[in-house]
Amino acid sequence: MLKLGMNAAHITAVTFTNKAAREMRERVSSLLPRDQSKGLSVSTFHTLGLNILRREHKHLGFKAGFSIFDSQDSGHLINELITKARIGLDPDKARWRISEWKNDLLLPAAALTTAENDIDSAVARIYEEYQRHLKAYNAFDFDDLILAPVTLLATDADVRERWQERIRHLLVDEYQDTNGAQYELVKLLVGRLGMFTAVGDDDQSIYTWRGARPENLQRLQEDYPRLKVVKLEQNYRSTGCILKCANQLIANNPHAFEKKLWSELGYGTALRVLPCRDPEHEAERVVSELLHHKFTHSSRDGDFAILYRGNHQSRPFEKILREHRIPYHLSGGMSFFDYAEIKDLVAYLRLLVNEDDDRAFLRVVNTPRREIGPGTLEKLAAYTGERGISLLAGCFELGLTQQLSGRALSRVQEFGTWVVDFADRAKRGNPVALFKELLNDIGYMQWLENSTRDPDEAARRIQNVDDLVSWLEQMAEQIGGDVALSDLVNRMSLMDILDRDKDEAGGNSVHLMTLHAAKGLEFPHVFLVGVEDGILPHRSSLEAENLDEERRLAYVGITRAQKTLSFSYCNRRKRAREWESCEPSRFLNELPLDDLHWENRSGPTDPEERQSRGRAHLANLRGMLS
Repeated sequence: MLKLGMNAAHITAVTFTNKAAREMRERVSSLLPRDQSKGLSVSTFHTLGLNILRREHKHLGFKAGFSIFDSQDSGHLINELITKARIGLDPDKARWRISEWKNDLLLPAAALTTAENDIDSAVARIYEEYQRHLKAYNAFDFDDLILAPVTLLATDADVRERWQERIRHLLVDEYQDTNGAQYELVKLLVGRLGMFTAVGDDDQSIYTWRGARPENLQRLQEDYPRLKVVKLEQNYRSTGCILKCANQLIANNPHAFEKKLWSELGYGTALRVLPCRDPEHEAERVVSELLHHKFTHSSRDGDFAILYRGNHQSRPFEKILREHRIPYHLSGGMSFFDYAEIKDLVAYLRLLVNEDDDRAFLRVVNTPRREIGPGTLEKLAAYTGERGISLLAGCFELGLTQQLSGRALSRVQEFGTWVVDFADRAKRGNPVALFKELLNDIGYMQWLENSTRDPDEAARRIQNVDDLVSWLEQMAEQIGGDVALSDLVNRMSLMDILDRDKDEAGGNSVHLMTLHAAKGLEFPHVFLVGVEDGILPHRSSLEAENLDEERRLAYVGITRAQKTLSFSYCNRRKRAREWESCEPSRFLNELPLDDLHWENRSGPTDPEERQSRGRAHLANLRGMLS
C-alpha cells in the first residue's frame, strides 16, 4: 500500500478470530513505522459488521446500545417461541436452520417461500417471530452482525457509498472459510473497482458444516475477471517429507487452483505409523513416544501436539499424561464467559446499556436474591407481553398495579428504579468505576462467598470477578478517550463468542486439541491419533461417499507438523459398549509408501532403541519422585 500511496486509515483487514487479528496487527507493527500504520483497521468479520451497525443502526430502526445475543440467548428465545406456538420442533435444530438461512442471506419471508417441507415451514414462521422479538429487545444475534450490514449496504446507496469511501482497500484472510453472507459483504464494500486482496487455500476448507463455501475462491475469478492470482507455494513450516505426503494426499481432491507445496527446510524423517490394540494402548504408545523423544532430543512439553477428530478421543491421553505428571492443555475447555458469575455480571451490564434486553433482566432480577419470585415474574411477563413493552418498562406502568400488589409490586419497582438510575449514570460516568460501584451496591462478592460451602470454589468465583474487572480496565485503556459502557459490553459479547477455543493458552504443556481447533497453528512434533476408517474419515462421510472435506481435514492435520509427524490407529474400539474391529484409515494408503515407517511392517524394534525408551521412562519416573 506504500507503493500506491494509500493512507492506512482507508485500509481494512479482516479475518475470522480475534487471535488471528491480533497476530496480523503485531506483524504490521513490526513491518511499518507507527505513523504509517496509524488508522489501519484489523478485525474479525463480525467486529467489522458490529462497527458498521454501531454507526448506522438508525437506518435499520435500532437504538444505540443494542445487545448481541450469543447462542445461549438465541436458544432460550427460540425455545420459548416454539413452546408458545405449541409445535413439535427441536429448538437446537431450529436454531441451526435459522443460522443457515441467515448465512445464505434469506430473510423470514424468503425462507417461508422456499421451504421444502412442513418442518422448514414451521421453522420459518418461528424465524419470523424470532426476528420480531430481537427487534423488540433492541438486539442482534451473532449471524445478524453480517446479515444486517449486508442488507443495509445492499438497499441504501448513501450508506454503501460512505463505507466504500471509508474502506478503499480490503484485505481478507482465510477466504475459503467465508460463507455466502460474508462473500456478499466483501462485494458490497469493494464495489465495482474491486480493490481488495484475498488470501485463501481451498485445500484447508474444513468448515462447510457451519456454512463456509470453498467455491467462493472460484467465484472471485468469475466476479472479478481481472483478478491476479499469486500462488504462495513455498512452505516455511514443514520439512519436505511432510509436504510430499500432504501434496500426494490432497491431490485426490478437485481444486480451484492447482498448487504444490515445497520447502527449503530439508527432507526430514519418514512419517511413523503406530498400530495399537485399543484406545488405552494407543494413549500409552503415544505418550511413550513423546517421553522417548523428550529424553533423546531434550524437547519441551510445549513442542508436542496430540490431534484428534473428536473431543471424546482425548480422555485416555489425559489419563496417561496425568499418570506421568506431564503438563497438558486441553483446547476447547470451559470458556471464561461460561462461568455463572461472569454471565451474571455481563447480563447486568447488558441491561444497563439496553433497557429492552429482557433476557438480561430475567437473569439478574433475582441475582443476588431480591425475593422476586417466579410467580411475580410470570405476572410481569404476561402484562408486558400484552402491552408489547420490555419487562423493565413494565415495572413503572400504572397498569401493573392490577397484576401485582404489596411487597411484590414494591420490590419490582425498586429494582426497576435501581436499574434506571445506574443506566443513567452509565451514560455520563467512567464505566469501570461504575461497574465497581455496582458490585458493592448489590453485595455481589459477599453473595458469592455465601453461595457455596467450598472455600476454594468461592475463591475461584471471586478471582473470576476480579479478572473481569481487570479486563474491563485494560479494554477501556486500549479504546482510550471517553469510552462508553456500550463499547465494552459489545466487545465482551464478541470475545465470548469468538474466543472460546483458547488456542493460545497452555504455555509449556502438551497440546491436546481437535483437528478443527488446530487450524492455523503449528507444532514441532505432532501425533495424529485415531487415524481409522469411521473416525478419519468420519463414518457419516463414508456413508455419504463424500470424502473431500475429511481429506482436507487430514491435510490440515499433516501440515501442522514442523519436524516430525506420527499417525496412530486402533485395531478395535468400543461402540455402544461393544467392541468393534477397526481398519486403518484409507487416507494412509493415499500417502507415499516410501515415506511411511509402519512399525508392524518393519521388523522388531532395534535393541538400542528399546534401551533408549527404557531410559526415557526411568528418567521420567525420577523426575516424578523429585
